Amino acid sequence: MSTVQLAADVGQFTTVGVTTAGFALGLALLGTEHYRWYRGSAAPAAAVGGKGKGGPPAAAGGRSLDPKAMIAYWFGMVCGILMVACPGGLANMVSEFFRWAGNGIGGLGMSWLTGQNGTQLAQGGAPHIDGFGAVLVTALFLALIMLRKTVPKAVRGKWWKGVFTSCLLCITTGTAALIAGVVVSGANDLARMIMDAAVNGTPT
Repeated sequence: MSTVQLAADVGQFTTVGVTTAGFALGLALLGTEHYRWYRGSAAPAAAVGGKGKGGPPAAAGGRSLDPKAMIAYWFGMVCGILMVACPGGLANMVSEFFRWAGNGIGGLGMSWLTGQNGTQLAQGGAPHIDGFGAVLVTALFLALIMLRKTVPKAVRGKWWKGVFTSCLLCITTGTAALIAGVVVSGANDLARMIMDAAVNGTPT
């Protein structure tokens, strides 16, 4: 049985919601990144035989989707969800800024393209990290800050895109909110197990 007790202030989940225009921008980012992944997965055609040698015709190129190419983006989405789930903290403030910016950018695009303005979307339930999850999130983001110089710029860019995407999508109702809830609950449970193992030597 766990004897580790950590308290966490639930507070307000978020004060900046997402509009239909911001949500559209998030969907566009999500679709664009996965389309680029799909397009980049085309396998090159096999080389034709050497000069002066009648080699067989080149084989048709297939597709080989390599998940490693999307790890940075997907990891960024997970981090974005955890940022949203940190009520009252700096991470949540950054996620609010991303939503504010996304609503503005998406609103300009929607207004120019359609002549319509974005409207506020219904907000989903408020999953939040507990005291155990706070330990894991703090360690995770401190490690990311300390390692930022060792990560290639392209990888950092994909990570930030993932963060921005999930900050726009994960607080709505529906599938995105369900995924966010699973991520936050999983982070809390994992952190509790690690803390119990580290403190008591008996993971639960």
